[in-house]
Amino acid sequence: MDKPTSLNFEGAYCPVPHVHEGKILLGHGSGGRLTHDLIERIFLPHFSNPHLDEGNDFARIPSSSEGGRLAVSTDAHIVSPLFFPGGDIGKLAVCGTVNDVAMSGAIPLYLTASFILEEGLSIDSLEQIVISMENSAREAGIKIIAGDTKVVEKGKADGCFISTTGFGWIPGGVNIGGDYARPGDIILVSGTLGDHGIAVLSARGDLGLETLIQSDVAPLNSMIVDLLAAAPDTHVLRDPTRGGLATTLNEIACQSDVCIRLYEENIPVHPSVRAVCELLGFDPLYIANEGKLIAIVPPAQSEDALQALQAHPLGNNAMRIGVVEPEPRRKVLLQIPTSGSRILDMISGEMLPRIC
Repeated sequence: MDKPTSLNFEGAYCPVPHVHEGKILLGHGSGGRLTHDLIERIFLPHFSNPHLDEGNDFARIPSSSEGGRLAVSTDAHIVSPLFFPGGDIGKLAVCGTVNDVAMSGAIPLYLTASFILEEGLSIDSLEQIVISMENSAREAGIKIIAGDTKVVEKGKADGCFISTTGFGWIPGGVNIGGDYARPGDIILVSGTLGDHGIAVLSARGDLGLETLIQSDVAPLNSMIVDLLAAAPDTHVLRDPTRGGLATTLNEIACQSDVCIRLYEENIPVHPSVRAVCELLGFDPLYIANEGKLIAIVPPAQSEDALQALQAHPLGNNAMRIGVVEPEPRRKVLLQIPTSGSRILDMISGEMLPRIC
């Protein structure tokens, strides 16, 4: 039997060189090449099964009920600091998992949460995190139905880590996944890129300057409902979290065995984010987002899909940013108006650690 070529540990497998030297590095949590190397060499040989091998951020489970399937996704959240402009670890934990479930085309329904708390964390901070989770769950229309709490010694958990597992229902006839992109498909993004990563970095004081940039963290399931009503044959949905737009599109190009061509002038980036990136030497295409989605849709439905995104409060900056092509396979190309095109590779290590 051929070796599977994908695994849904927060991103699809794509062949990468063996680049680590026997120890876990921060870069293994980047969602990029080091992460994929770890998946290929450690997790894939032991955990491979048809559900994991689809290579998405969710698993689709057959149901005894006709006309639908169960969607399941799990995630861990280790953001530092715990509170940042536009959100906190509680909001991030709920929205991140709701969004992963929703990227299957599912209606998110339930969430479980596991807390690892560090000795010395203030009760007021914990309650603020829990209230934020309550509010985000209400906004997403889901229920938190189970949980667990552990406490570790001071210095062992950086305040609070949260793991969440989400469950949703995929209606009959909905087939969305990273391996469904087809040549001719149009690539849409729902808004400006890099807001979350720069907001978190700003909150750490690492920038050495003050910004008004807010994280984009939000539940996207209501926007996806509107999108699928307008474009029911949508092929791929993905939220470009760790590794940003460029890394996420590399995953999809590998899963679907296609080329993805982006048009630089169409990619939306907030001027403040662009300015910070230029100052610090970052590329906004590789910075994490927590309230944006990529949609890859058939050309005949692309205009309706774009209008549906732009009509939603979370998608008013949505843009058509690229197209799927047959060759060169498994590549992402950035078309630059004045100088041709260049390859956008998958991020290798960790650009901004501990941001989601």
